[in-house]
This record gives sequence, structure tokens and C-alpha cells, in this order.
Amino acid sequence: MTERFDVRAAAHAAMLTFGFEPEFPEAAVREVAGSRVATPADVPSALDQRKLPWSSIDNESTLDLDQLEVVEQLSNGDIRVRVAIADVAETVEQNSATDKHAAANASSVYTGVETFAMLPERLSTDLTSLKQGADRLAIVIEFVVAKDGELQAHNIYLAFARNQAKLAYGNVGAWLEGNGELPPVATELIQQQVRLQYEAAKRLREDRTRRGSLSFETIEAQPVFRADGSIDIELVRKTRASRLIEDFMVSANVVMAQFLDEHNSSSIRRIVRKPERWNRIVALAAEAGTKLPDEPDAPALAAFLSAQRVANPDGFAELSLSVVKLLGPGQYVLHEPSQPDIGHFGLAAQYYTHSTAPNRRYVDLVTQRLLKAVLLKQPAPYSPAELSAIAEHCTERENAARKVERMVRKQASAASLVHREGEEFDATVTGVTSNGTFVRVSRPPVEGRVISGEEGLDVGEHVRVRLEGTNVEKGFIDFSAMASTRVP
Repeated sequence: MTERFDVRAAAHAAMLTFGFEPEFPEAAVREVAGSRVATPADVPSALDQRKLPWSSIDNESTLDLDQLEVVEQLSNGDIRVRVAIADVAETVEQNSATDKHAAANASSVYTGVETFAMLPERLSTDLTSLKQGADRLAIVIEFVVAKDGELQAHNIYLAFARNQAKLAYGNVGAWLEGNGELPPVATELIQQQVRLQYEAAKRLREDRTRRGSLSFETIEAQPVFRADGSIDIELVRKTRASRLIEDFMVSANVVMAQFLDEHNSSSIRRIVRKPERWNRIVALAAEAGTKLPDEPDAPALAAFLSAQRVANPDGFAELSLSVVKLLGPGQYVLHEPSQPDIGHFGLAAQYYTHSTAPNRRYVDLVTQRLLKAVLLKQPAPYSPAELSAIAEHCTERENAARKVERMVRKQASAASLVHREGEEFDATVTGVTSNGTFVRVSRPPVEGRVISGEEGLDVGEHVRVRLEGTNVEKGFIDFSAMASTRVP
């Protein structure tokens, strides 16, 4: 039994603490009440692709569906991929009350106990959702995947699409691994689609890995609230299905960035710079018997990670977390076609933007408006100075959203440990900053601060820790490191 606390109230308070607007303004509510779905008569230039076998794969409970996928086997062995993105820009007018609220928050915030959506539910889960059985206007990002995984010809256009099957990561992942069945909505045609989608995704991932894209085994911890009021922390692991969608979205974002460049449009890029703490990554690799170059080298790091996934599968998730922390966060920046691209180190991508989640991220909605101006031969909706300001604001809000999510997760984690003081755990150092040294325990999957014995610890080091205390309200979990049991 764990200490009870009002986690929903805590989540709301965290939103306010970090500068978010958790409630929609009345003006936005009125706007949305008068909104309607676009029809082919409204957008006669849009193609009609409603008869294609589109499907979506997302979390079981997700209603704000941003993407659909459909593939086609070509006679030469290549695979044509179409990714349909909900055309949110058609419904949310620039500078409207709804748009201003979305811009202020810049993204949906997922606390595990409550989702604070960027757009009102009437939009995100209905009018602008690519939900099953509904005809919706979409931006279709089309590209061809060669046998070797290289992206070939691409195009972007407007089309109407209909989701034929809403599928979930869990059952699709199990089915792809031969351990489960798909729901009845997955007809034989949809099953054939998923198999071919998986083949296209494998090609894309293998090609990116050759180019130096980094492959991680990320583990998300989320609170689970029991009927008796107790709280546990459980892990959410990636499946083959979630990787499939990730591979398609990465490629769609690359194509979008290239397309805007080709049409001389300013844009907002998603970048990850070369890691400043490369020397620590080199040290982690050396501990595993691998020598990395002295200067940041994505292909060499990718090869090391791929080898470690096979050689040490049980420890790969912790290694992944350490490397992710050392790489540093991504950020949004203004990009103009005449400028060289900074690129995305983690994806080994020269061109990269965010465009595939317009119901959930404001940058993606802005990118849609830029794209539609190109397609419709209209003036750019934003100046370079405005795009630069939006990029900076969205980066700051993304970091703030991460803090909200971490705060609520920390409070839930602290509540799950209140009666376990004095117990010892195996942990991995995840951060060494001016604010302290932090570790992640694998079982249960929680993070906390080392308040004693932290001297000399660094990211990626394994250490035995003892739980010294918790503060549920502040989300504090305090450990002491036991020097005699450190693993170098």
C-alpha cells in the first residue's frame, strides 16, 4: 500500500508551475464549436484516395490520430510508401484563438494520468483526427523505397483519405513477431499491407544504420494506479510496430524538409548537434572493449550500438539511456534554403523537420502552413524572423513539457516507494550536473538523486544504491551510493 495523493491535481499544478495554459480559453471553445470537416467540394484540387487500404497504428487508447499509411509493391521490387498526415491547417486558422492557445503551449503534454491536449478534443479526436471510417483531408507524403533502403522519387500533395483499420502497437507488434492475432478489422488486405509496410520499414532502418543513424532501446516508465489507491511504475517497451511507424515518420520528415528546400521555402528544422560529451561516450565504448574515434563519428557509434544490442541485450536499454543523455536534446531552428543544413546527428540526416503530428506539436502545424503555401502557390504565411521566434519558443516549451512529465512521473514514483526506505537497488548513473548526480533504478524503473557517496560517479556507471527517503509532493527520491559495490 502506498501513500495516496491527488495525482490529477498535481499534474494540473505542474502545468501551471512550468508556464502552461491547462484550460482552453472560451474564445477557442466557441471557434471549435462552429468548425466542420472539409469536403472534396471545399478542396477540389485534392486527390481522392479514399479507396486505398489506409490503416493507422498507434496506442490502443489514442483518438487523436495524425497519420495513416499505405504501401504498394512495384514491379522492380521497390515499394511505394504513402504517409497521410491530418490536415489540421485546413481547420485551425492562423492567429485564431485556437491557434494562439496552441502556439502558447506548443505541444500536447502527456503526464501519464492526464493528457493536456494542444487542441480541443472536438478537433484533435474528431474533426482533425484520421479516425477509422471517416473521410478526412490529408497531406500525403509519398516516397519510393528501393531494395537497398534508399529513398527514391518523392512528392507531397493534398488528398482525401479514409482510415480502413485502426490498429494498435501492442497487437500488431505481437502479430509481426508471430505471438498474437490482429483484430477483425484487419482484413486479409490490411494484413498484407502491414507485412509490406514492415518490409519497407526494415529497408529504411537498415539504410539509415549504414549511414550512421543511432538505434536505441528506449524504455518509458509510466505510473499505474490500482483500484485500492496504490501506485506502481511499469515499463513501456518499443515493439516492431512502433519501430515501423518511427521509420516511416523519420522518412516522411526527411522528405518534407527536402521538399520545402526544393521549393525555396524557409522552414523550421529539427536538429541534434554533434555531442559535446563525446569523450564520455568514447569511455563507455572502451569499457565494452570498443575503440571509437576521438571526434564525433555517427557511423562508428551506430556500429558500436548495433553490436552491443546483440552482445549485451539485457544491458542495452541502460546503455541506450546513457548515450541519449550524453547526446543532448534536439532543438528547433530557422532554416533558409540558401543556408547549409546543421543536420540531425542521431538520425544521420542532413535534412530533417517535424511535420507528422500536427494535432500534437505546434511546429508541425506551422510546417503544414508553409507546405500548403507552396502547394497552392500562395505567399509564405510567416517571415523568417517569425519562424525563428517560433522555433525558439517551441524548443523552450518542449523542454518545459518534459519537466512537467518528469515531475508527475517523479511524484508517482516517490509515492510507489514510500514504504521501501532502507532497501538496496542496482542503478545506472543518468546525469551529473550542477544540480546533483542522478541514477535510474531498473527494478522498479524510477530515477532519483544521489545525496551521498556520489563523488567520482559519471554517466553510464553502474552503482549499488540505498533508498534514504522520499518526498511525494516534491517528487524527491533520495539515494546513497555504496562505494564498495560500484561497478566501473
